[in-house]
Amino acid sequence: MPVTGRECARRVFLLALVTPLAADTHQELVDLLGALASALSEGNGSAFLDHVDRATPDYSQLEQYIDALTDEDDVSCSIDILKQEGDDQKQTLQLDWVMQIHPRTPLGQVETRRRTVKLRLERKKKRWKIVAIEPITLFAPPLVR
Repeated sequence: MPVTGRECARRVFLLALVTPLAADTHQELVDLLGALASALSEGNGSAFLDHVDRATPDYSQLEQYIDALTDEDDVSCSIDILKQEGDDQKQTLQLDWVMQIHPRTPLGQVETRRRTVKLRLERKKKRWKIVAIEPITLFAPPLVR
């Protein structure tokens, strides 16, 4: 059964209960990950990109990937935090990110992707922003077969 953005947010929240970190920062990051998963699940690429700093390396390529992915496919995802380091201004996350991509065309096949994703985040104007994300190819739309 596909995991929805809401289910993803619940999983990330449950993981937060067992991870001994600064509560406020950790909860803010859990909320951010839930918002990213929900944005993809709702097909709202602009809401996803709203959490990414435009100065992020390869931002324009990421923007193209996210726009194409959310325009052409239905996406469900699960995000689990594997590692978190940093303070209340800068954070580095290592994530287990699983996506199921359901093409809206009848000829398309469901594609499941699982990658370890590295995020660097900085607090900008009281909001966490992604300043680096690797690999962005996780978000590339499926190839037409």
